[in-house]
Amino acid sequence: MVSRLLGRRGLCLALVLGLGLAFVPSAGVIGAGSALAGERFIVVASTTSTQNSGLFRYLLPKFAKKTGIEVRVVAVGTRQAIRLAERGDADVLFVHHRPSEDAFVAAGYGVSRHDVMYNDFVIVGPKADPAGIRGTRDAAKALARIAAAAAPFVSRGDDSGTNKKELGLWKTAGVDPAAASGSWYRESGSGMGATLNTAAAMSAYTLADRATWLSFANKGDLVVVVEGDKVLYNPYGVILVSPTRYPQVKVKDGQAFIDWLISPEGQAAIAAFRIDGRQVFFPDAG
Repeated sequence: MVSRLLGRRGLCLALVLGLGLAFVPSAGVIGAGSALAGERFIVVASTTSTQNSGLFRYLLPKFAKKTGIEVRVVAVGTRQAIRLAERGDADVLFVHHRPSEDAFVAAGYGVSRHDVMYNDFVIVGPKADPAGIRGTRDAAKALARIAAAAAPFVSRGDDSGTNKKELGLWKTAGVDPAAASGSWYRESGSGMGATLNTAAAMSAYTLADRATWLSFANKGDLVVVVEGDKVLYNPYGVILVSPTRYPQVKVKDGQAFIDWLISPEGQAAIAAFRIDGRQVFFPDAG
């Protein structure tokens, strides 16, 4: 079980990484001393965007300094993060797909959901823009044009929050991308960074969360081609995993993390995080 892999039974970090999971200690840096050696910690199942953007490396040391609680993050796609929490392999769930979050709580896996922050999704693509969608503010219409042009599009294809958003947009556009799988529509089955790498290599379009896009170094000839549609709104929520269902959940420390995130101090820290001088997450508690 992943919670055990993250230290509850002392298995080494190398094995965690070998399983393809992204692990982020609250100290932000692995080694030399040991974020791994702390006695008081919680496990947070979260989405890759909070890791890839650098947000956790910025936030978690602040929380640890204030509370003495180390946060160990398993950063995967939203669906994978939810599955971890559904197995009791985390104390807290922090993801970005509201319908799935509400279903998680309704099924009794979580105590309650709290708004934390939001940002947005963008469609990126090659500067040449073969589908002619640059500047379009209707995301679904833009995807319809991509399909009509049979222009290359790379999907995460991993049941993540971003993938769910993308599939919802295709449905609105009246396009079944699965019918084009392997031709102009490619599924990476990977996280956002790997998907952007593939899109850059193929000069293809893809959907990305803005924070990961801004922190992504290998942009190649990719640029933002569609943004600003209200359907691209991307809210993040945090949930304490149910201690009724899983007695091992660290209720006090997990709730302390949630309370800090939605407190004025935590919200101010989220607002202060920058990528190249730009605010990329906007506090939304309350």
